Amino acid sequence: MADNPEFYRARADEERRNGDAALLDNVRDRCRRAEKAWDEMASRAERTQVLRAAREAAPPGGERMMIGTPMVPAE
Repeated sequence: MADNPEFYRARADEERRNGDAALLDNVRDRCRRAEKAWDEMASRAERTQVLRAAREAAPPGGERMMIGTPMVPAE
């Protein structure tokens, strides 16, 4: 389940259906908040997958520089 956007989207859809079927305003509002939270988790998981794939596709070494490391010219 960790970082599974499909699971998160399914939960958001379920909360959307629950909200549509709710008779009470407070229940409908709660379902809408839950739907929004699940959608946000799905978006974060998708973004994480994209960044992970890009990181894994990058050539090892060389491409990354450490912040704060002074650049010393080669002699």
